[in-house]
Amino acid sequence: MSRFQFVDDHRDAFEVKRLCGFLGLNRSSYYKWRAGREARDAGSGPISAWRQGSAWSTPSPAVSTAHPG
Repeated sequence: MSRFQFVDDHRDAFEVKRLCGFLGLNRSSYYKWRAGREARDAGSGPISAWRQGSAWSTPSPAVSTAHPG
């Protein structure tokens, strides 16, 4: 478990400021990690968009057809 995940798991019971201070994290780093995690969970971002595009989902003819010989 990462320190960021620990903060996220316990943020309802303790202040994020106190947890980050105890673990030696910057609060801004925690919030940046959390925003990135939410984006990954939502499936947004440049990589997800690329994966959903035709280049990712449609195989090339060289891969999808058998060798003609």
